[in-house]
Amino acid sequence: MTKSKRDEKSAELANQILENYQPETVEDMQNALKDIFGPMFESMLKGEMNHHLGYESNDKTEKETENRRNGYGKKTIKASSGEVDIKVPRDRDGSFNPELIPKRKKDVSAIENKVISMYARGMSQRDISSTIQDIYGFSVSHEMVSDITDQVLPELEEWQTRPLSNCYAFVFVDCMYTTIRNQYETKKYAVYTILGYTMEGNKEILGLWLNETESKHKWMQIFDEIKARGVEDIFFISMDGVSGLEEGSRAIFPDVIVQRCMVHLIRNSVKYVPSKDYKTFTKTLKKVYGASSLKACLSAFESFQQQ
Repeated sequence: MTKSKRDEKSAELANQILENYQPETVEDMQNALKDIFGPMFESMLKGEMNHHLGYESNDKTEKETENRRNGYGKKTIKASSGEVDIKVPRDRDGSFNPELIPKRKKDVSAIENKVISMYARGMSQRDISSTIQDIYGFSVSHEMVSDITDQVLPELEEWQTRPLSNCYAFVFVDCMYTTIRNQYETKKYAVYTILGYTMEGNKEILGLWLNETESKHKWMQIFDEIKARGVEDIFFISMDGVSGLEEGSRAIFPDVIVQRCMVHLIRNSVKYVPSKDYKTFTKTLKKVYGASSLKACLSAFESFQQQ
């Protein structure tokens, strides 16, 4: 991965942190990072323990080793955001010596950016192996990488299926295409995204869904899903002009007020404007959709029509 692409991925992750935690001070940002790094390190340590013992904690089959898990020990590590308390898994015979955070090592501030990079790269085994090689100076097997990253997947699934608020004042739905690697194949997928504003005015990503194309049928499935996760009412919903999407949203949430996405409307309108008139057109159009009241909007639209 080139440096520019890596920076873009890190920037995307940073934006997700800002959207979810909405930090207003440096202290807020530090607390957000603590919330992220603690569970992240704990999940990866559990993956290391799985690899060390050769089986997962819920594996009921006969074990090849007599060594077993033996609870957790508390450890305070020093990160760039401050001290973070984590739980380190233990085994009965004391042979487990984690590579991520070795015994008696507490300062992990030097590896935080690389850990973020590991996740931002998409968690492919090759990239994670490369990152760990960069961090520690030794290589790890694909099996160990798989054991570590598999511990994170349940947390991602838990986030994707978490209960939602029963009411959202405003919801934005959109779909964008991005290139994603699935196993050994790289192809473009449609990423369905829903951003909602709670009644308290906080922004929340309701979820992300993948599909090969954008369609009304998939949106209907997503609306059904968020309703099953607790959403009873949506006041306003903003969307583009996908055929049948407006009717589909009203079928799930009958009282919702649908607003066509202003960005999409503007893009569609400027397609028919000569390039030499583009600046004048958009400047005048902005007075219409940016008006402070309906009366001012109608007045601006009349002026717009006369030009």
